Amino acid sequence: MPNFLTSNITLPIRIFLISILLLFVSTCSTLPDVVTPQPEVQPERNISVYVATQGWHTGFIVPTAELKSDMSFLAQRFGAVPYLEFGWGDKAYYQARENSLWLAIQALFWPTETVMHVVAVPMHPPIHFPESKMIEIKLSTNEFQSLHTYIRQSFYYDEPEQVIVLKKGLYGDSQFYQGQGKFYMQNTCNKWTAKGLKSAGMDISLWFKQTQDSVMAYLRDRQTQREGR
Repeated sequence: MPNFLTSNITLPIRIFLISILLLFVSTCSTLPDVVTPQPEVQPERNISVYVATQGWHTGFIVPTAELKSDMSFLAQRFGAVPYLEFGWGDKAYYQARENSLWLAIQALFWPTETVMHVVAVPMHPPIHFPESKMIEIKLSTNEFQSLHTYIRQSFYYDEPEQVIVLKKGLYGDSQFYQGQGKFYMQNTCNKWTAKGLKSAGMDISLWFKQTQDSVMAYLRDRQTQREGR
C-alpha cells in the first residue's frame, strides 16, 4: 500500500489528510507537560490565582510575590508589578495584528511554534480587567509551586534562564516570548490552561478542553460544588 505522505497526492489534499490524523493525537503528548504537585497534609490554600478570559483565550493571573527567582527575567522586564498574566498560543496567529483565516487554519491543522504572552497587571485583576470573565482559585504553596513550574516550563530557553524575547504584547505593558511545545487543534491555548489547572492539583479532564467555555465551565462547576458542601 503506498504511503500517502510520499505519494503523488497533491499538497493541499496531503495537508488535509494529515490534519485529520492530528485529531486523533493524544491530548497530553505535546509539551508543556503537566507538573504533579507534592502531597501535603491538610494544606492551607491561601494563594489567590485568577483564570481569566480574553476573548476566545484563557490564561492565568498570578501574584508576582509568589514567583521564584528562577523567573527573574520577568522582574527585570516588568519591575515590581503585583500581578502578571500568562497566556500560551500559536506564534504567528497570537502575534498577528490582523488575524487571517489562513493563519487560523495553519494554527489549528498543523503543529506550529508557540509563544508565551506576559502582561503586567498593576492592580487587583477584576478591577484591571472589568470586561473579562474571571474566576479566582485558591492554591496551597505546593499547588502554586507546581503551577509555577508548569508556567516556567512553557517558556523556551536557549540557555539556562535565557528566554527569547519577541514582539511587544497585545495590550498594556506586555511582551511575547518564544514558547515551548507545539500548537494544533488538540493542543490549544485553552488546553494549556487546563494542563495548568491539573498541575495545580485539580481533577480536570484534559479531553475536550479546546475552548474557553469548557475551561470556565469546569471552574464554575467546581466552585458550585465547593460552595454546596
